[in-house]
Amino acid sequence: MKQGKNPTRAEKAVITSYNLNPNNWLICKKVNDMYTLEHRQTGKIRQIPMDPVKKLG
Repeated sequence: MKQGKNPTRAEKAVITSYNLNPNNWLICKKVNDMYTLEHRQTGKIRQIPMDPVKKLG
């Protein structure tokens, strides 16, 4: 897999909406309205939608 890139401010907002720390995740791919994230230390791969989670209340 390619090297991950640091997330932009907008991408950090989406990552944070999924209760993830954006400082620990790198953006590997942006395909089909999905981000593929790679954890900086563990190398774990995770996919999340590009749309942020709407918080109720």
